[in-house]
Amino acid sequence: MKRVITAQDVPASGELRVPIGSIVTPSAREVAASRGVPIRELPEDQVSTLAPPDKTIAIGADHGGFTLKEALKPVIESLGLQIRDVGVHEEKPADYPDQAFKVAELVAGGKATRGVIIDGAGIGSSIAANKVPGVRAALCYDRASARNSREHNDSNILTLGARLLTQSQAEDVLRTWLGTAFAGGRHQARVQKIIDIEQRFLKSGPGSAQ
Repeated sequence: MKRVITAQDVPASGELRVPIGSIVTPSAREVAASRGVPIRELPEDQVSTLAPPDKTIAIGADHGGFTLKEALKPVIESLGLQIRDVGVHEEKPADYPDQAFKVAELVAGGKATRGVIIDGAGIGSSIAANKVPGVRAALCYDRASARNSREHNDSNILTLGARLLTQSQAEDVLRTWLGTAFAGGRHQARVQKIIDIEQRFLKSGPGSAQ
C-alpha cells in the first residue's frame, strides 16, 4: 500500500523524506514549498519513519498562541516525544477552530496520543476540539487543573490561553499534564459515561437524543 503524505506530515524546516512511490498530496507540496522543505524519495529502509502514535504529540495554535507554541515545543521534545505541528507557522491572523480541528483530528484518528492547542484564552479551542468525537479537551491554568484533567477525566487534549499564562506557568501546566496518568478505577466509569453521551448523539443525532 502506498503511503499518503499530507500537509500535516511536512516539518517546519529541514527535509521531508518519503518512501519511493508515496502519494504526496498537492497541499503537502504547497506547504513544503512555502517552508523551503525539499521532498526526497528514498527506499523504504532508508526513510526515518514517524514516531509511533504513543510517542507523538500534536500541537497547534492560532496567531495569538504562536509564540507560546514555539516556546513549548522544546519542552515536549525534552520529554522524548515527537511533535506534529499543524501550525500556524507565523503570527498572521488565523481562526482558532481551524487549528483546533487539525489537532483534534490527529488525536481522534489515533495518529497522536495527545494534543496541545493554544489560542488567546484557550476557551474557544477547547470548545471546538470537543466537537470532534473521541476528544476530551481540557482548558488548564495551573498544575492542579492539569493533574485533575488527566487523573479524573483522561483528557487527551490540553488547551492553553497565551494571554492568561506566562511562559513559565504554561510550561508547568504542560509538564504536569504530560506527566500525569489517568487514574482509572472509579473515574473510568465516569469517563465511560462521557463516551456514552457522545455515542448517543452520534447514533441518533442531536434532534433525536431525548
